[in-house]
Amino acid sequence: MINKKSVKSFLISANKYWQKNWLWYSMGAILVCLLLAGYAFRQAWRPVVSVEPVVEEKVLTFRHPLTGQLLEAEISRPQVFAVMVENSADAWPLAGIDDAFLVIEAPVEAGIPRFETFFAADQTTEKIGPVRSARPYYLDWAEEFGAVYAHVGGSPDALNLIAAGDLWDLNEFWNGQYFWRSPNRYAPHNTYTSTELLNKVLTAKKATAPEFNYGLWTFKDDSPTENPSDSDLNLEAGSLAYGLSWKYDQEKNNYLRWQGSVEDKVEDGDKIYANNVAVVYTAISVIDSVGRREIETIGEGEALVLQDGKKIPAVWKKESANDRLRFFSEDGKEIKWNAGKTWIEVVSTLNK
Repeated sequence: MINKKSVKSFLISANKYWQKNWLWYSMGAILVCLLLAGYAFRQAWRPVVSVEPVVEEKVLTFRHPLTGQLLEAEISRPQVFAVMVENSADAWPLAGIDDAFLVIEAPVEAGIPRFETFFAADQTTEKIGPVRSARPYYLDWAEEFGAVYAHVGGSPDALNLIAAGDLWDLNEFWNGQYFWRSPNRYAPHNTYTSTELLNKVLTAKKATAPEFNYGLWTFKDDSPTENPSDSDLNLEAGSLAYGLSWKYDQEKNNYLRWQGSVEDKVEDGDKIYANNVAVVYTAISVIDSVGRREIETIGEGEALVLQDGKKIPAVWKKESANDRLRFFSEDGKEIKWNAGKTWIEVVSTLNK
């Protein structure tokens, strides 16, 4: 049983103690509140320090075998596709040739140029063309890569050479599934292909595919000239419409292609440029009443290389159809190429 007198005595004593010490307890409580408030304020305004993830810098020590582009890892030589693309005015604008790592431009009938465009199997180009017919001299340039040679028919001499040789031939007449005909163009300017379709050839005909082990060019880093002069190139053709120019862009250290008096563009509006331009001077003659040409592709002759805003007198050499076309400076050293795209213009020595 609770003793009321004892409880009352306890409460009286506690009250006297509180009255005597209330100031100290109040100051202590205030101090604790201030400390808690200060801690909360500090936490609220503490700057957020973000820790950036450590990104390892990519080390690019290898080069693509065909373009010279720097890579992290070494890759094997990809299969090459050589696609014949016409350049007659009725076919303009063309499609896909701005993606080719190499283009060789040479004349056909009436002096109209035609392109042999080269693509690597690891490229992606959705539309290439219009695809046109074969000529004998283009076969020699395709053979040096062991390329899949895509075309639509050809001259009698070219078709005979294809039948007698071991070139990996892809004539649209017998391989229509790897091409399509555009309803927006009229024949014969309406045949197209793509790297996707050409890659299907590798799968479908792998068992009978010829082996390839093409030679490689040597590439270098860009070294643009500080104050270039006489850096552009003008080439005449049988018609003013097919005359062309390569104009040097110092800022980008490349060459822009002009067809006639306008910047040359492809179907999607992209401009055509090259990181290197070479001119092959060789014997070209008309061999029949149709105006077909014979062009000397094997041997050697004078050349000109445009690179880094400079014109380099050179010599071209190609020992056989399977041998890679190469260029040498006047001191006999093989020319190294800037990474990217290269265009080769094949011109008669008589037009030099």
